[in-house]
Amino acid sequence: MSIEVEPHPEFAGIYFTKLDDGVKRITTKNFSPGRTVYGERLVTYNGIEYRIWDPFRSKLAAAILKGIRKMPLGPGQRVLYLGAASGTTASHVSDIVGKDGCVYCVEFSPRSIRDLIDNVCKYRSNMIPILADARSPRSYASIVLGKIDGIYCDIAQPEQARILLDNVRLFLKKGGWALIAVKARSIDVTKEPVEIYEREAKILEEGGLRILEMINLEPYDKAHSMISSYYPLN
Repeated sequence: MSIEVEPHPEFAGIYFTKLDDGVKRITTKNFSPGRTVYGERLVTYNGIEYRIWDPFRSKLAAAILKGIRKMPLGPGQRVLYLGAASGTTASHVSDIVGKDGCVYCVEFSPRSIRDLIDNVCKYRSNMIPILADARSPRSYASIVLGKIDGIYCDIAQPEQARILLDNVRLFLKKGGWALIAVKARSIDVTKEPVEIYEREAKILEEGGLRILEMINLEPYDKAHSMISSYYPLN
């Protein structure tokens, strides 16, 4: 059976790829052909190389497969990524925004940022690594120039929504989007995850964001949800 690739019917820069065993997976066009980031499989179709996007390694891929209705991320956008780690999901964001976009990758761990630079950013001109604490956005305000289109937040902190809001107020343009992968166990292990999700969503709303939807990421990620929101024009 031959490989087939077709664009996602609604989300630009994301594809459905049917592999030679008949299994359909989501993929992105490889910004850096010939290189993998986390051991993902590469496939070529009509001369273009695609990277298999693993939903068990990436919460954004999990949200797409769980049926998120709106995917604000797209080609040409400037994105602030909080908690880039070693670049698994950030590299797919880099694939999607493409050569005309930019991903500012904030990461607190020196070891992770070293891996991010050596294995990912060095080969992707649209990614800018930033060794910094997302709780202190003014510390990287001189690097993230101007207002950005969207913020993706995936951090293991007790105050995830508040940290996202601090970055929204400083960097996000009006009408921009924000996605946050809420890790319930990092916030309060004594509460039910759904209670944590609703509490974080309320904090975001009270902080000025408008909630679009909330996606439970199980079975790909236990006790995680993805909250999609936007920063209203008025």
